[in-house]
Amino acid sequence: MTDVPDVDRLAKSMLLLHGHDEDEHDHGAPSGDRAPGSWRKAPDFASDPDRAAAVREGTDRDRQRYLTSGLVSVDCRFCHVAVQVKKLGPTHTSVQWNAEATKRCAHFSEIRDAGGDPARARSCPRLADSIRHAVSEGCLEEYSSAPSPGDG
Repeated sequence: MTDVPDVDRLAKSMLLLHGHDEDEHDHGAPSGDRAPGSWRKAPDFASDPDRAAAVREGTDRDRQRYLTSGLVSVDCRFCHVAVQVKKLGPTHTSVQWNAEATKRCAHFSEIRDAGGDPARARSCPRLADSIRHAVSEGCLEEYSSAPSPGDG
């Protein structure tokens, strides 16, 4: 047999065999709400501006909660800059620096004074010590993604 199978036709026939008909599925939006050939999972509510605004507002709240939930202000015990910190595990700490803290950090100033770029530094060792101290004093809780005993 020297005929090469048509891959597109073969793929469509396999989808049909398994009960997938592309004409049956609107992929989350009525055909009038989407451009021909477009595919998206969720509708954009273009025909309902109030609902679209409510969805955008809820999404913004979720994004803000995701980005800031669990962050605690920690002051460096050496240079007294304040950063937002979330301790996610023994070896994972999220530190949210702001422009003022980056500018005032003594360790980063030393790097700049030596002609280096503090953005290339992994962290400030003095701040890391302050974070360890905050954890040991109970000021900063260590979160874990693993379920606690008795959680299930």
